[in-house]
Amino acid sequence: MLDAVRLNMRIRGRIAVCGMISQYNLEKSEGVHNLMQVVGKRIRMEGFLAGDFYHQYPKFLELVMRAIKEGKLVYVEDIAEGLEKAPSALVGIFTGQNVGKQLVVIARE
Repeated sequence: MLDAVRLNMRIRGRIAVCGMISQYNLEKSEGVHNLMQVVGKRIRMEGFLAGDFYHQYPKFLELVMRAIKEGKLVYVEDIAEGLEKAPSALVGIFTGQNVGKQLVVIARE
């Protein structure tokens, strides 16, 4: 994904780097390719942790909840039905098989 993103970046663009769950269980982490794009386009890549911004959470929640209620922001959930599907749903998170927030529904009322 990052290779495709860099090729389409604007000059002086910025890439926020967070997570990388697909790398957690690899014996050898994947390398970065086409670093000349970073130099040629003067791209800035910066890592961050969500906890760095926790003090802004109340303001974020207010803005996001309003946007969701107004239909301006739509979120995606990947729902697995049944406890027996929980292990494969968890594995799917680490292998890139899910889309959006992964949920496992144990019982519907």
